[in-house]
Order: sequence, then C-alpha cells, then structure tokens
Amino acid sequence: MNTPFLPLLLALAALMAAPAVHAEKADRNKPMNVEADALRHDDLSQTSVFTGQVVATKGTIVIRGARLQVRQDPEGYQYGVVTAEPGKRAFWRQKREGVDEYIEGEGTTIEYDGKADRVKFIGRAELRRYRGAVLADETQGSLITYENTTDVFTVDGATGGRQPSASAGGRVRAVLSPRDPASASAPAAPASRPVAPLRPSTSLGGERK
Repeated sequence: MNTPFLPLLLALAALMAAPAVHAEKADRNKPMNVEADALRHDDLSQTSVFTGQVVATKGTIVIRGARLQVRQDPEGYQYGVVTAEPGKRAFWRQKREGVDEYIEGEGTTIEYDGKADRVKFIGRAELRRYRGAVLADETQGSLITYENTTDVFTVDGATGGRQPSASAGGRVRAVLSPRDPASASAPAAPASRPVAPLRPSTSLGGERK
C-alpha cells in the first residue's frame, strides 16, 4: 500500500518520545506594550487599534505588523488581531518555558486568543521552532493553529473553501529535525503519560473561528 504521509508520521512519532515543554505560561498575565504611528481607543468597547509599523511585546511575546486591534473582555483577557502590509506577513515570536527554544510564526493575519491561549496564523502561514539560534522544525500551510497550553499545532493546506495560495499549493509542508542526542539519552516519560513538545495534527479539516 502506498502511504505518502508515512515519512512524516514516523518523524512525528519520534517527537512524541521527548519531554513536554510548554510556551511561557507567565506571558498571558504580563501587560501588553505597544509602539505604533497612531492609536484609536474605544473605552466603551475596551478596544484599541494601533496602525503603522506596530511593535508589541507581552512578556516573551514579540508581535510585528501594520495594524493591531486589541480587545479586553470583562475578565481581563486580551484578544488581538494583527494584519500585515499588502504583500507582507505579520510576525509572532515566543519563548518556550524552561529551555532555550523559541516559536516563531508568520501570516498575513495573526489572531491571538488570550483566554484560550491560542494563536492562529492565517494566509501564507509558517511556523518555526528554534533551538537557540538554530532552526529545528519548520511547517507551512494556509492556516496554522498553535495551542500554547498543550503545545499542539494543526496545519491546514486550504481553509474555508477558498483556493490555496500559490506558494502553499494547497499542501502542508514540514521539515522536522531529529531529536537532540542529549534529549534522547534522558529518561523516557512514564508510559501512562505520553506527551510531546510539538504535536502536529495530520487533520486538514480545521475550521477558522
């Protein structure tokens, strides 16, 4: 039987033996600092719109784009939508807790849900993981959803019934590096609690909310 996804599935299975490492959980409670050319704030709806060379930081999170809309709900959770200039992509970077690793992502639009601790990269989406300054893993698609609380991400080649971008070609693309030898020699996690630092989903049926 021809199984085109077998090499990718084997690589993902190798990742599942590594210890779980999550995004910096303290980031969600840090204030958001924003620099931009202009700001419009609506106090009634608790919504702020920053435009022009926007740079935002929230703990270890760094966000860059042409426009950032931030809303805060009555519970204090923040929700952000970052859009890029035409022909460019917005940028996201966040440290992973307890290790010298970073997650970077790009998309024409980036959505951040502070309550769910979820990030969506929409349109020409790309997600990268760095060990220090070395690129370890790289994934591309039309929509990438990254769950910070569980370090699970899903990648869709095409979403919402729309035609995929020419660069993505409607296909998910991934480059996964072998595990670090030092990590491989570490004691394995108990069999009753299988976990993974990054666990891509092979589902292509995700919905954009």
